Amino acid sequence: MNNVFVYCEIEEGHVADVSQELLTKGRSLANELNCKLEAIAVGHNLDSIGEQIIPYGVDTLYIADDSRLYPYQTLPHTSIVVNLFKETKPQIALMGASSIGRDLGPRVSSALHSGLTADCTSLVIGDHFDKKQDKNYENLLYQIRPAFGGNIIATIINPDCRPQMATVREGVMKKEVLDPKYKGKIVKMDVAKYVNDEDFVVEIIERHMEQSKVNVKGAPIIVAGGYGVGSKENFKLLYDLAEVLGGEVGASRAAVDSGYAGHERQIGQTGITVRPKLYIACGISGQIQHRAGMEESAQIIAINTDPEAPINAIADYVITGDVAEIIPKMIKYYKKNSK
Repeated sequence: MNNVFVYCEIEEGHVADVSQELLTKGRSLANELNCKLEAIAVGHNLDSIGEQIIPYGVDTLYIADDSRLYPYQTLPHTSIVVNLFKETKPQIALMGASSIGRDLGPRVSSALHSGLTADCTSLVIGDHFDKKQDKNYENLLYQIRPAFGGNIIATIINPDCRPQMATVREGVMKKEVLDPKYKGKIVKMDVAKYVNDEDFVVEIIERHMEQSKVNVKGAPIIVAGGYGVGSKENFKLLYDLAEVLGGEVGASRAAVDSGYAGHERQIGQTGITVRPKLYIACGISGQIQHRAGMEESAQIIAINTDPEAPINAIADYVITGDVAEIIPKMIKYYKKNSK
């Protein structure tokens, strides 16, 4: 049981961002464990998919290419991954905490009796001493995630079963190409060996997909509002500031639950994870659930009436005051100084 394995999601010939982020993390874990990084791509017309995967430092890429494997279907994808893992016996397997990963991950872990930690925010290699068995485990995967509604951070380990499986949400890890000319091996799988006819009992007749019109995750500047903004009308000030700065508007769960903003703008443990160049937190207290989705931002400005708000502990700049008074001043002076 040697290698680190990443399941790569493919949509319309492109590898999902979350998969590329996991490849980056997988490479660093593999370096630490002194083992190889492997990946699997399942779909159709994947002849050039290696160009999007191998530069992340992938030593072996397994490709299962069949017209019946795209778009994603639960049963055939599960059979392929389970049977490949039985052959290759990875010590670590990573998937995105997307709709696909959340469907596939539990099925694979159940079939292999391996266990699975969902929605991890950090993955670290470490040791563990079991007092009951008087046994020391080396080089385990610490699977770190918020628990009990985000009130604590739990570190989960899997000492005995393999692979150690985890899903990670998009945006949590950094995406970084290791070497555009990295030399990896491509193994084309004989799909017929890994699936049976029963796996294709479901036929997809038609698909309707609508791209999100809001791209909070990709924005370099985010103006985010919380319950402390006070009202949906006050939230319009955030849109004004975001427009002036060339950014997007985000929201905390409390703001979304109060109807101040749509769910697609929700940032945090139950929303999206962002890492913009500038994050302006307006009326956000900064509980751990929200911080899990934005604490990797390059620079954080907090605007809050509470000088003791938790968000202030991670902010680079703190402005204590009323959002309704401060934001118009920020817009005024930004326009004045940027002419």
